[in-house]
Formats: sequence, structure tokens, C-alpha cells
Amino acid sequence: MTDTNGSRLVYRHRWPVRVMHWINVVCLFVLLGSGLQIFNAHPSLYWGIRSDPGKEVLKIGAAQQSDGQLRGITTVGNHAFDTTGVLGASRVGTDVQPRAFPSWATIPGPGWLAMGRRWHFFFAWLFVVNGLCYIAWSLASRHLRDDLVPTWRDWRGMGRSIVDHLRFRHPHGDEELRYNVLQRIAYLVTIVVFGGGIVLMGLAMSPRMDAVLSPLVDLVGGRQSARTIHFVIACGFVAFIVVHVLEVIITGPLNQLRGMITGYYRVKPEKPQETPHD
Repeated sequence: MTDTNGSRLVYRHRWPVRVMHWINVVCLFVLLGSGLQIFNAHPSLYWGIRSDPGKEVLKIGAAQQSDGQLRGITTVGNHAFDTTGVLGASRVGTDVQPRAFPSWATIPGPGWLAMGRRWHFFFAWLFVVNGLCYIAWSLASRHLRDDLVPTWRDWRGMGRSIVDHLRFRHPHGDEELRYNVLQRIAYLVTIVVFGGGIVLMGLAMSPRMDAVLSPLVDLVGGRQSARTIHFVIACGFVAFIVVHVLEVIITGPLNQLRGMITGYYRVKPEKPQETPHD
């Protein structure tokens, strides 16, 4: 279907991609919020087997200052930062209370640890099942090979793709329908490295998985190391989501949302190439 201005409405996203995409959106939203709820119960990260006081690689806490004010203090290694209002101490009503992450960022509530753990584990298994279904479908439909694995042409055009992104220039015409090399790399890293890594580290943190995953736990240095890696990968997911949403906004949010809801995407006409003048 072509408009008078030359744009076309094409079927871009097949229904399995759309369904599994939105399941992942819900899962990641709940997993991140409930994960922060669990983290707030012990807002420190360590490396190794033990969680010894004074050996934190990251600590988010609060301290009473000489002026009587409660200040949030985030410590990374040997460096401390005042993060009042964001991390360590945040406002609840009219009071400033000690909280690693503010209550608006935690699910299902400001201090419901037991339910937060239930939500986290339920949506974690849903995330795993959905991810396995996506991988199986991608292999069977050749979506992985055709749409995600970079080709030699993609690798050769990486420099140009980086420059175009820095200049906020995006393709038009049929090139819109094809993931560029940066998108392909980002999706593969998110699916394989982030997705696989965060699930394995989540399992490695569980005492019940000792008999099955003890080699993995030993490989990363202990359960506390697994917890730290789990947290870092979660931050990687947040970074990916922020960039992904920004790209959606820049390239046309209504068109992108329509494509991921209905499957149909409006393709802009090719820009006419400038002809050199003598």
C-alpha cells in the first residue's frame, strides 16, 4: 500500500516476534523493580565467597550528618559519593528515609521483601521460557541468521553506521526494514550475553543449585561474585533499554509502536541523491 507521498505500509514484524517482545517488556519491568526490592534488603555487593563488612565493592547506605540531616552515601571501592534523594536516602512523604533505591523504583511495594522475591522468581522463569521459545523460533524461521547475525557487508559498513548514529541520520526506503550492524550486535549481545548471563548468575546465587552449578559458582569466584555480576548485567539491560527507547523516539515512536503491535510499518520514500554540479 503506497501513499501519495511515496511512503509504503509493509508487514515488518511477524506475530511471534511481537508477542515475545511484549512478554519480555513486562518481564524486564517486573524483574528490575523486584530485583531492586530484593537488593534493598542488603544493599551491598562483594567479590568472592563471603560478604565480609568492609570488603564491599559497592555499598549504598545512609549516614547522619553533624547538622542532623540524613545523607545518602554510595561507596564504590574506596570512593564515596553523596547521592541523597536518589540512592541511600530518599524522601517518603515529608521525611527522608534510608533506602538504597527509592520506593517508586521497587516492586511490589516499598518494603515487601517476601512478595518481591516471589514476583522476581515467577517472572524470571517466564523470562527464561520466553527466551527459549524465542531462540527456538529464531532458529526454525531463520530469523536469527537472516535478521540478527551480521554479514560481511554489515561489518564493512560499521564505521558508516557509527557516524550515521552519531549524526542522528537514519535510513529511508528498504534500508529501514533491515537491522543495521549496530542493532544486530546490540540484540545479539542482549539476548546471548545479557540474557544468558543474568539467568546463569541468578541460578548460581541459589544455594539449592550447588550440586548442579558448583563448577560455575567456582568459576566466577563464589555466590557473592555471582550476585555482583547479576547486578552488573541488570545495569546493562537498563542501558540497552534506555538506548532502545531513545532510538524509537528519534525514528518515530508512533510508527515503531504500530509496527511492534500490528506488525505493519510505514516505510519512508528514498531520499533523492544529490547530483554533482559542474
